[in-house]
Amino acid sequence: MENQRTESRRTAADGIRLGLRALVYAVLGGAALLAIATVVSVLGPMLALDLYTPPVAAWWTVFTAITVQGVPFLLLGTLVSAAIGAFVPERVFKRVLPRRTALAVPVAGAAGVVLPGCECASVPVAGSLMRRGVAPAAALTFLLSAPAINPVVLVATSIAFPGQPEMVLGRLVASLATAVVMGWLWARFGREEWLRLPKRSGGPAPGGGPRAFVCGLQHDFLHAGGFLVLGAAAAATFGIVVPRSLLEVFTGSAWLSVLLLAVLAVVLCVCSEADAFVAASLSGFSPTARLAFMVVGPMVDLKLIALQTGTFGRAFAVRFSAATWVVAVTSSVLAGWWLL
Repeated sequence: MENQRTESRRTAADGIRLGLRALVYAVLGGAALLAIATVVSVLGPMLALDLYTPPVAAWWTVFTAITVQGVPFLLLGTLVSAAIGAFVPERVFKRVLPRRTALAVPVAGAAGVVLPGCECASVPVAGSLMRRGVAPAAALTFLLSAPAINPVVLVATSIAFPGQPEMVLGRLVASLATAVVMGWLWARFGREEWLRLPKRSGGPAPGGGPRAFVCGLQHDFLHAGGFLVLGAAAAATFGIVVPRSLLEVFTGSAWLSVLLLAVLAVVLCVCSEADAFVAASLSGFSPTARLAFMVVGPMVDLKLIALQTGTFGRAFAVRFSAATWVVAVTSSVLAGWWLL
């Protein structure tokens, strides 16, 4: 009896230590990124003045604005994502989904509103759901919707586009429609030989709890933070390096501007918690084109294609990513025509 009490105290102490460590990591990580962005914002214009290159000053301004605005939402999103992965049992997903696939798909899509997660974490979560008997169509729908329409992403979008609630509604409608349509398409046309279901390794299965929360937070924040910085730098470079005359070729055509930003979203790989700020900085493009950037990015980008290839196989990743891109662009155009 005494041994059990000692073990319980030890477990509680470990949980408290891990929780405090996670809080410290989150605070220090966010403060570090903000400090770096602040230093960059101060030194950047000074360097630009020294080099007598006004475009460099403009580059620093755009880069700093995107980074500083995106970091708080990135931190909040990774905290929520890590907490769900560590403390919400996966059997909960299976219990709440209807048995009929046609009904399970929209329910799984709607679950993305209340169960947020970053796009990097959604791939292993979907694989884990499939291993536990959840229909692949429903798991893939959740894979697409969770990083695209969760509350953190929608709030970040409303701040990136102040006074434009139609952008938030357009992103919600287009993203949810894309996820549900892709789930139904997989249920109807998907083949088992295309999908390589992930298998557990021979070691013990990873558990939840505070330790899993800390590990998930470290991975998600550092990984997504790096992509945020790269995306901000790429967006700033795009606005400075690309000639205005070339942009006018695309911005003058509604279709070309949508296709360009849809392709750019695949290449930049910006985290969904911060991509709205990158989209807002692309002010030369139409609202529909920027909406397409925000809808495509969380569902189809280079890092997601790589993750899907490693988890589900190349045959699946190529087909699913290509189809998702087409559906996402179509949904963005329809939502933009209707709401914007």
